[in-house]
Amino acid sequence: MPEVVLRSGHVQPVWAGHPWVFAQAIERIVGDPKPGDEVDVIDARQNFLGRGLFSPKSAIRVRLFTRDDERFDRDLLVQRLRAAEDKRVLLGIRSDEPGRVTDSYRSLYGEGDDLPGLIVDRLGSALSVQFTTVGMALRRELVLDALEEVYAPSAIVDRTAVKAAQAEGFQAQGGVARGQLSGFEVRERGLYFALPLELGQKTGFYFDQRPLRDVVERLSRGREVLDAYSFVGAGGLSAARGGASRVLSVDSSEVAVRVGREAARANELNVEFLEEDAEQVLEQSSDRFDLVLVDPPKFAHGRAQKEKAARAFRRLIGLAVRAARRGGLVCVSSCSQAIDASDLTRALALGARDQGRRAQVIERVFQGADHPVPAAFPEGLYLSSIIAVLS
Repeated sequence: MPEVVLRSGHVQPVWAGHPWVFAQAIERIVGDPKPGDEVDVIDARQNFLGRGLFSPKSAIRVRLFTRDDERFDRDLLVQRLRAAEDKRVLLGIRSDEPGRVTDSYRSLYGEGDDLPGLIVDRLGSALSVQFTTVGMALRRELVLDALEEVYAPSAIVDRTAVKAAQAEGFQAQGGVARGQLSGFEVRERGLYFALPLELGQKTGFYFDQRPLRDVVERLSRGREVLDAYSFVGAGGLSAARGGASRVLSVDSSEVAVRVGREAARANELNVEFLEEDAEQVLEQSSDRFDLVLVDPPKFAHGRAQKEKAARAFRRLIGLAVRAARRGGLVCVSSCSQAIDASDLTRALALGARDQGRRAQVIERVFQGADHPVPAAFPEGLYLSSIIAVLS
């Protein structure tokens, strides 16, 4: 087994449970590991810290999958997949409760479920997967076999991102990998969505915002709601079911808007969908809504873009604040780990002040329990949402 020896001063995070070994933390490599090979991670005193998969083209050279002397094989995969599913059943994420049926969620969340480089979403009877490291991609067929054994899905769709694959040095395959499928049928908290395969964002649905949709439903009664960057309108549909007097969902994607309209009809909810640039709609709105939801695409893909992203959030939040009536609510979300809850709160304060308003935070929401985060891995907490009252 090749060995990756850590520099003095870089051992503590890995010892405490962080699953990543960065290039600058490595003193030397013993042996000649190839891309995707298993390697042992040790300190200068030859203490074993864990075993991971090697990614020579990435700044993250090793992602640990175990702290024990075990190999990456089908048995390990099946055990981890079953443990992840048992966790979600225990937490009540999967539900058969009448009116709140949920058969779709994140089944496996990479490092959060001890399988770095693999994301698995359950969408009804089918699965959607992403391979994000060369080590996991090289074991693609092994992974697919294990997924079929554990879940017996009707189909498995590979939604690996091309850019992520290029960064790791492998080619994304994509498409329906196992079975046959024309689209996904999703039930979340009793709401039904029919998602065509052409709807290509991430694995097909944003399950991480489920807790926020619960909050939005609770806060929407009697309010006029603007759901900006709505995608297929899961937030807007939640607001309508919560008793909103009016809901306007805005997205620039023709496919997402079409799917949202069909979902509104299927769920017998009154939601108006607009295919338009959400920022332009915000710019044209003033004192019109009682609740404004703003969930833009990722502004910062890394720490180097943090300052620019913070400025973009400040401006966007200012537009959202102006679109809301005094005494109304604004909810803003960041899906970038580089912009955390404190950064988002500062952008909210400044954006509100720019409009001569004051924002009082009443609730903070993060990604759902189907996106677990190891205590030693702060990078795993990437989604933050803040809800504030405006005065």
